[in-house]
Amino acid sequence: MTEPHSTVYVIDDEASVRNALRSLIRSVGLEVETFATPGEFLQRQRLDAPSCLVLDVRLPGKSGLDFQRDLAEAEIHIPIIFITAHGDVPMSVRAMKAGAVEFLTKPFRDQDLLDAIHLALERNGARREQESELAMLRDRFESLTGREREVLPLIVAGLHNREIAAEIGASDSAVKVHRSQLMRKMTAGSVADLVRMAEKLGIPRKLPYRS
Repeated sequence: MTEPHSTVYVIDDEASVRNALRSLIRSVGLEVETFATPGEFLQRQRLDAPSCLVLDVRLPGKSGLDFQRDLAEAEIHIPIIFITAHGDVPMSVRAMKAGAVEFLTKPFRDQDLLDAIHLALERNGARREQESELAMLRDRFESLTGREREVLPLIVAGLHNREIAAEIGASDSAVKVHRSQLMRKMTAGSVADLVRMAEKLGIPRKLPYRS
């Protein structure tokens, strides 16, 4: 299901194409903004909402494929749907390998473009959710004390309090407090929850040292 404020950006140097795409996209209830050049698009402050980019391959100056590369290098993550009247297989392969959602050759069916747009918005929405969740987990992790961060990978490795205590040189009761506090701060309802969080944060399980 597409979020109500999802926005489709269109870059095409032909005004007639921009107008036609604007009407088509608006007909299904989506917000749309059009641009004649990549530069105009970059100057626009984009909304904090799911979005995608319908991009012409052939543009004056920098090509759409080169612009796709520039966006990736700038870490601007927006799903791209290419449209072109002069496409070929190598072009399509390059675009798709670089992460394009679709590569449509003009004239294309309206429904094919709309299907690609909805797929792109769904992917972008899912990516945004994942990034939001990861940011939240990082904030929680940053709230942990140094000792709690030391204990966390030992917990996710499956060690008991006594084993953790021996590993870090603390008492069983101190480890019990650390475990309780970090579970609360991470809002983990179980060790299994904590394991999933640690995996998303890229925290490896730490096995005790054995001499």
